[in-house]
Amino acid sequence: MTLQRYAATAGADRGAMPRQPGTPAREPGGGPVPVVRDLRGGGSRGPKALDFAAGDVVVVSGLPGSGKSTLIRRAVQGHAIDSQDTRDRWAAALPRSLPYALYRPLVRAAHYAGLWRALRSGASVVVHDCGTQAWVRRWLAREARRRGGTLHLVLLDVTPEVARQGQRERGRGVSGYAFARHRRAVGRLLRDTEQGLLPPGCASAVLLDRETAGAVGRISFPEARSGQE
Repeated sequence: MTLQRYAATAGADRGAMPRQPGTPAREPGGGPVPVVRDLRGGGSRGPKALDFAAGDVVVVSGLPGSGKSTLIRRAVQGHAIDSQDTRDRWAAALPRSLPYALYRPLVRAAHYAGLWRALRSGASVVVHDCGTQAWVRRWLAREARRRGGTLHLVLLDVTPEVARQGQRERGRGVSGYAFARHRRAVGRLLRDTEQGLLPPGCASAVLLDRETAGAVGRISFPEARSGQE
């Protein structure tokens, strides 16, 4: 598979992934050529912004505790769908003594209902993804195509130790069994992405480590300017 791979450049202040003008490159089979931009190791010199085309869908994936919600809350300019926000709203409305396992199905149903409404609205959207539900990424790709947009992946690559520390810092962890499932799923996704094997329907991916993700201050979808490429 053809792979266009871009390394981070020192001092870059933008990590733009906009839709390019003209006809996109195509694989021999007719699909788009995947683009993977590996920004790991850039630290504070990494891009300060990730810009995508208006109407596109961006999925942020990684281990629990890797910093997905932190990145989304800090950087997204526009519509963001984060399952953690849904869980927090339900937790605030229910007795604190009620175990999360009892109302988790309701949280998930509410999360996907909100995601469906956001996708059907046609707005650009950033979606929190736990990495274990491949069907969600396929759904997002279909919805992006339906409205003439593109699906992009932002993948956080952190060690299990760093992810566990992130869980402790937010005061909310996952079970050992669930974390093992996440490790396997995210590990496969990371290995495939490094080889340019992106999820079906995904046109590009950005690989970030914890430090580089911390330098990103904006994820946005600027409107294309008339007469400019």
